[in-house]
This record gives sequence, C-alpha cells and structure tokens, in this order.
Amino acid sequence: MTSETPVATIQARRLTRTFGAHVAVNGIDLDLNRGEILGFLGLNGAGKTTTMQMLTGNLAPTQGAVAICGIDLLERPVAAKARIGYLPETPPLYRDLTVDEYLLLAAKLHRLPRARVREALQTVKQRCGLDDVGTKLVGTLSRGYQQRVGIAQAIVHSPDVVILDEPTVGLDPNQIREIRGLIRELGGKHSVILSTHILPEVEALCDRVQILHHGNVVYSDTIAALRKSHGGRAVILGLQRPPAVDALSAIPGVARVDPVSSTLFRVEFHPDTDATESLAAHAARHDWGLYQINPAHTSLEEVFVQLTRREQAS
Repeated sequence: MTSETPVATIQARRLTRTFGAHVAVNGIDLDLNRGEILGFLGLNGAGKTTTMQMLTGNLAPTQGAVAICGIDLLERPVAAKARIGYLPETPPLYRDLTVDEYLLLAAKLHRLPRARVREALQTVKQRCGLDDVGTKLVGTLSRGYQQRVGIAQAIVHSPDVVILDEPTVGLDPNQIREIRGLIRELGGKHSVILSTHILPEVEALCDRVQILHHGNVVYSDTIAALRKSHGGRAVILGLQRPPAVDALSAIPGVARVDPVSSTLFRVEFHPDTDATESLAAHAARHDWGLYQINPAHTSLEEVFVQLTRREQAS
C-alpha cells in the first residue's frame, strides 16, 4: 500500500553548536524525506560541516534535537547511526587495504549480520562501479575511484540517509559526471544530503536547497520555488542603438544595468517593481531600436549571492 504522506528520515530542531563565545550553528531546523536529495549550501565557515557532524552523531549539539527515522540521535545513538551513511570531505580510506578488504571492514563496523555481508559487498560494488577493482589496493586507485569507494562504504549497510560532503571536489569533468550519476541513483532509494560549492551540481541533482550563512538558515525550499521568489526582477534588453548605461539606469524602477554585449543588457529592477513597460516606452520614444526584452533567467548562483550578500550587509 502506498501513501502520499512523506516519510521523514531526518528531523532536526533548533540545532545549535557553540565553541566558546563563537556560535557556529544557530538554532537551525532541517527536514529530509525519503527519496529526496537536499542541497546543503553556504560559504566557507557558514556551519555546514559542523551541522553535518551533528546530524551524523560525530559532534554533540550544544542545544537542539535530531531524529533519524524517528529515532532520537542523542538518546539512542547506536540505533540512529545505523540508519546513516556518511562521506566526509576527506574520505576515511585505508590505502593499504584492497577495495574488498576495506568494504568488508566497513560492513563489519556497520554491524551487518555475517549472512548478509557477501551479498551487501556484491551489491554495493555493482552500484558504485567497483566490480573490476575489488582486488586492487585503495591507494593505487584514481581520485574518482577513491570517491566511489568512499561512497560505497557509506551505503554498504543500505542506510536510510546518505550524507555527502563535497563528493566531487578535486575530480576531473568525466569523474564528476560519473559521481553525479551515482548520486542521482542514490536519490531513488535513499535520502541524500549533498554539500557542495558547485552550484550547477545542486541545480542538476537536488530537489530542495537549504542555504546556511553565519550559522543561520537564510533559505529553505525547492529550487523551483527559489527561482520563482527571487526571479522575475530582471530582463535581458536588446537595443540596436543603445544609449549610455547611465541613461538606462536613470529610468524609474531600474536598479542596475549590466552590459552583456554592445547591444544586450541585463537590467535589474527594484524589489516589487516591474519596469518592463517603462523600458519599452523609453526605447520607442528615443528610437533605441528595441529588438528584445525577455525575462532574465535567475540561476541558483545569482540567488545564492543575493542571499549571502544581503545577510552580510544586514
């Protein structure tokens, strides 16, 4: 029987971590449902890694609570951690072990029953594309394959939640594509938190995004909703005989003008303002040769910069 009600795999409430007088994470809430991929974003020092360490039980929160599949992480840490797979930014690899030896060790550390170990290793090697390197030393593998091994150790026990911290850092474009494909496949069977500085990666892979800045959540919603709420305030303006940028900037409602080419301009409006008609009227009145005026696509990168700059200035 299927249910339309989302199944929560992570519920964090008022999660806080201080180091002396420094507040690294300031009372954040985080929710993750089964089958979702959540993009976890923030500048360096925003508190992302600290949050992930608290979610995985590697760091105790100063305040707040975390439940993994309804299990309180602080009260029942062993049971809760059994539902989690974690790949830190520096994968915990033993370079002198073969891939098979290392994954066997990971399975034992995750307390897999002996009867399930062989099947689990076969399954995880197949999912991560490691079938042909089982007898090779981990230290001899390429960076891309080492990342695959890191992900394999995180999912060998088939956890409900997989948390990946910068899984594609340092990889070449082909390796990045392969790891992205693996993450997308993981999202079909697990809940995934993906922390990365590569914003197009989040747009390509994630269902939702949560942006952290100075330990506070400054945005949490779907990527589509994020674009909708922060988009629509700019147009791409094409003029055959454009005036000086200052003349465009002086039009009521216009906040900023950025030349794209000699005849194309990205024109941003003031909040809650649409100066499209005013731009068209000025272009007709002054014979600027208007040939294009279309809504500008707002990328996740632009929204991320807007949010973090706004919070920094406030």
